Amino acid sequence: MKMKKVWLVVAFMFLYLGAFAVESGMYRLLSISGSEKLILVSQIPGKSKYLLDAASAKITVNGKAAEFNELKLFSILQVKMELKKSSKNGIGIDGAATEIRISNAEKTK
Repeated sequence: MKMKKVWLVVAFMFLYLGAFAVESGMYRLLSISGSEKLILVSQIPGKSKYLLDAASAKITVNGKAAEFNELKLFSILQVKMELKKSSKNGIGIDGAATEIRISNAEKTK
């Protein structure tokens, strides 16, 4: 009986944490919208695509703070995101980018 309670608590925690899934990894930048500050990225090596709100993301290039407009110079990004379906100005998005990093080793467009 005690073991069932433990499993129930563990299952509940996974469901709760899954509602605001956080993913981090390498992504290919497919498109960028300057006016809405949205980015479309594709997971590397997978083919999962995410449309993300990047308006409040911390953006760094080689460890230094960068502007959103500088993203269009690069094709490979390291993105940390919170996945949560929502909409921004009538556009359905998959979540929000919280951190975007670019290093020397990543290729430019």
